[in-house]
Amino acid sequence: MRRKGTLFVICGPSGVGKGTVCKELLKNISGIDLSISATTREIRKGEVEGVNYYFIDKDKFEEMIENDEFLEYAQVYDNFYGTPKKYVIEQLNIGKDVILEIDPQGAMQIKEKFKEGIFIFLLPPSMKELKNRIIGRGRDSEDNIKKRLKCAYEEIDFIKEYDYYIINDDLLKAVNNLASIIKAERCRVKEDICEIVRKYKEE
Repeated sequence: MRRKGTLFVICGPSGVGKGTVCKELLKNISGIDLSISATTREIRKGEVEGVNYYFIDKDKFEEMIENDEFLEYAQVYDNFYGTPKKYVIEQLNIGKDVILEIDPQGAMQIKEKFKEGIFIFLLPPSMKELKNRIIGRGRDSEDNIKKRLKCAYEEIDFIKEYDYYIINDDLLKAVNNLASIIKAERCRVKEDICEIVRKYKEE
């Protein structure tokens, strides 16, 4: 009997560096896959279909909602984002861990349905630094920057709903902290490992 995989949900305000932290994590730890989300927003320069997102139109997205094909979905800044369910469930069932990099709205949906998931909130060093990072990306209008910062303040208020937090003030430190959480959770005593121990005793 193999260990069932664990679902790790990492989220935080827009611009906090979720994508960068997850990308570096995957270079340093094995046995975990990043789930690719679907979105109705336009593809950006440098992004790749099926790597950054699955880019689909609104009609297709709504069809997938009707068919219950999402683990979670949400509307964020006039676009829809969602986590396709099939891939995540398949990976967990074969014993592979999965990490989801999503917005806090989607994370709370998953928490309602998937309480055994591990929820991690990525914080910026300060709100001033978060604003600088958003401006530094050079792809948001002044109105969008204000909207993202307003949402960030609201999202941080829900940090008590998460299992862990990581302050992303240094990339290497943040990645190491995330890897430590994953390694610790892999050693947690859960029902599946209790069943494996029972098998040992029968041998």
